[in-house]
Amino acid sequence: MHKHLLLLLLLSFAPGLFCVAQTTDLQDNIRIRLELDQPDVPLNVRQNELFAKGEIHQFYSNRLFSPAWIERGALTELAYELRFEIMQSKFDGLNPEDYHLNLINVFFTQFEYNKKQKISNDLDDLADLDLLLSDAFFRLAANLEIGKVNPQSLAGDWEIKAKEAKVSYNELLEIAAERKQIRQTLETLYPIMTIYKKGREVIRALDEIRKQDTLNWKAVKVSKTIKVGETHGGIPNLRERLAFWKFLEPYVFEDEKQYDSTMFLAVQKFQQRNGLEPDGALGKNTINTLNQSPSALIDKASVNMERLRWLPDTLRSAEMILVNIANYQLDYLNNRDTLFSTRVIVGKKYHESPIFSSAMSYIVFSPYWNLPTSIVRNEVMPAVRKNPNYLTQKNMEVVTFSGKSVDPSTVNWSGKSIPYMVRQKPGATNSLGLVKFMFPNEHSVYIHDTPARSLFTREDRALSHGCIRIQNPADFAALLLKSDAAWTPAKINTAMHQTHEQIVTLDRKIPVVLLYLTFWADSKGQGHFRQDIYDRDAEVLEALRK
Repeated sequence: MHKHLLLLLLLSFAPGLFCVAQTTDLQDNIRIRLELDQPDVPLNVRQNELFAKGEIHQFYSNRLFSPAWIERGALTELAYELRFEIMQSKFDGLNPEDYHLNLINVFFTQFEYNKKQKISNDLDDLADLDLLLSDAFFRLAANLEIGKVNPQSLAGDWEIKAKEAKVSYNELLEIAAERKQIRQTLETLYPIMTIYKKGREVIRALDEIRKQDTLNWKAVKVSKTIKVGETHGGIPNLRERLAFWKFLEPYVFEDEKQYDSTMFLAVQKFQQRNGLEPDGALGKNTINTLNQSPSALIDKASVNMERLRWLPDTLRSAEMILVNIANYQLDYLNNRDTLFSTRVIVGKKYHESPIFSSAMSYIVFSPYWNLPTSIVRNEVMPAVRKNPNYLTQKNMEVVTFSGKSVDPSTVNWSGKSIPYMVRQKPGATNSLGLVKFMFPNEHSVYIHDTPARSLFTREDRALSHGCIRIQNPADFAALLLKSDAAWTPAKINTAMHQTHEQIVTLDRKIPVVLLYLTFWADSKGQGHFRQDIYDRDAEVLEALRK
């Protein structure tokens, strides 16, 4: 009787004992595998190298080599959740294959088959998958927090301080496992700007559109601008694309190759929506934008999601000035609200405005313009030799480096250089305009007015030598000086029209950030795409897809 009772008890506990034994065996399998790992040899799972070798050793050592994603010889819900988040990483502009998705799917398929067939999973396979999932988590976490690509490795002039990891990914995985929350844990690593999550929504929507896309996206090429009433072989494709993006309803047309008035109105809406001059003309920029397929737009969005991940959280301030070079726009933000926006002119190709951050500390009204040595040597000196009145006509003067006036007639203009400065006096024709806004930096870049007001109506405004020219300087100055009631619009206007320079120190330093974003999403989840004026997107995309 006692023997039978003992046998029944053993049989009733056998499944549990088997699971405990299997877990212990799996724990030993992971331990032995990591203990045998050589420091200078890659750690592989089925010829797939694990990227976070150091983190894996530390993570499993801390938990005495117990598995993180396997319980009782089977996959946990946490494992399924991580696989789902890996698949969802495409909406962050990342490549799910960077996180072993193919091999993970192979294991999942095998384990699910084994479960149906009531076959025990192989211990080596279980250990492989556990290590693989942990590595995927570590790499995905790092890529979400600080980006996959190192911006310093690229040719573009990105000089914003590199973002640093703020958490231990080992601790993060322990927290995720304890709380059984993968998605919420990974979301804590997103950039703090709300536009990042909105950007994910845009990519998700574009991905759905891409799945339904049947259009021919072969690039339409034009040698000159197409105007309404003219014909071109690319018009049928362009008309289809306007309809595809919901800017044009189906209608009856007389000549499919003619750019008619109905299509003209749709083009204007398309231009307005994409930051182009809404003149209705099918020029280079409009054609280039209409040539962008959903897949191409996903790539562009992906590049800029990566740029957002490069930005340190410390960059955001309650009050800040943001210049998006690619959008030709300056925004003044206070408590996350955009209180002021204006058009700007930025550096042209080969004189590109740099990407950096600094702090605005003072304003200069009625500024002098100290001409760069190269301009003095290459432009001013030859001009004075030809025309002795050149300096007077240009409202310029010669001064010593301490600012003392020098008679131009006493200067030897025939040499290779002169031991003086040439500066343009304050006034309406001054190249810096009537005011400049200073945020000291190694690039000698600042924001300033300009006498060439008509340039702000141009669609392409990459025209300067690197500095930022602003369309509405008086309004901008009033905004920056609003804390001092003495600085009325009338006083600002007077200060901008003096014959001498006036420096006004701000009562606080305002962060200034010059960025290069060819895509962003607004608070309503609407995507905005801009021209890649410095041809930088392709390099980032290539690095992102490696």
